[in-house]
Amino acid sequence: MVAIPDSMKAIEIREPGGPEVLTPAERPVPKPGQGDVLIRVAYAGVNRPDVVQRKGQYPPPPGASDIPGLEVSGTIVALGSGTEAWRDGDLVCALLTGGGYAEYAVAPAAQCLPLPRVLGLKEAAALPETFFTVWSNVFDRCHLAAGENFLVHGGTSGIGTTAIQLAKAFGARVYATAGSDEKCRACERLGADRAINYKTEDFVAIAKEAPGGGVNVILDMVGGDYIQKNISALAVGGRLCFIAFLGGSKVEVNFMSVLLKRLTITGSTLRAQPVPFKAAIAKQIKDKVWPLIAQGRIKPVMHAEFPLTKAADAHRLMESSTHIGKIVLSVVP
Repeated sequence: MVAIPDSMKAIEIREPGGPEVLTPAERPVPKPGQGDVLIRVAYAGVNRPDVVQRKGQYPPPPGASDIPGLEVSGTIVALGSGTEAWRDGDLVCALLTGGGYAEYAVAPAAQCLPLPRVLGLKEAAALPETFFTVWSNVFDRCHLAAGENFLVHGGTSGIGTTAIQLAKAFGARVYATAGSDEKCRACERLGADRAINYKTEDFVAIAKEAPGGGVNVILDMVGGDYIQKNISALAVGGRLCFIAFLGGSKVEVNFMSVLLKRLTITGSTLRAQPVPFKAAIAKQIKDKVWPLIAQGRIKPVMHAEFPLTKAADAHRLMESSTHIGKIVLSVVP
């Protein structure tokens, strides 16, 4: 048994604002409830929703920790009731509803996954948020199938690098947009068949040249004027899935093509979904994706590591959009 202290270091959001509002603090160590495990955090992933929460635009769901951080890796050090699948000392990565920027975090046992044997704890911390998001939207909601054309915007983001690899591994033809030639080459190294520099190329025109006259599935986190462009880029029977609206959620759209091409438009958020919903995703990922990681066919793309106390610097990098892949915080050596 590992001695668990009463208090821990954590990062608080002092008030809504810029990266400087991320403040080191002492907090009580949380206690696992029924169905939960307590994780001694080694690394915490940094994700775009953390930035939105910091700005005061994405409040935690009822009952969730106000400490930012939606994914961690580390060691299980305490178990609540109903967690027979795990043992003290197990190395895991986990999807959280909050609380990751801290030395200890509580996670539902069903949202934990075993540390892939080919990865370290740093790489594992970069898995849960993006893999759960991509799997649930691209494969569960939009039913991407082998042989179809898939387009992801923001191809070098954490979501983008994950989506490219998963779609390619499951047999799709992959298109990705990015904001520079360097980022486009990074997308292609990950498996994209065609990377599109959105600053110099028209992704709609390129999508329409795809086999079948368009792409079958689009994963979009941009919104704004991309909404109409996405509709134009889809093939007959295409599916468009929104997971964020960085470019805005209110625009004027002509929906006639939705009728003429029999399109499906959907979207989702993950954080507020109930544990059984996320548990089902975790099982699919363990069964279908973990073997690909073990084979070395898929791995997280790592960009930068910051100590927990430098969370503000990690957010500045995230907001600069100059990174390629994931950013993590090192928490406990």
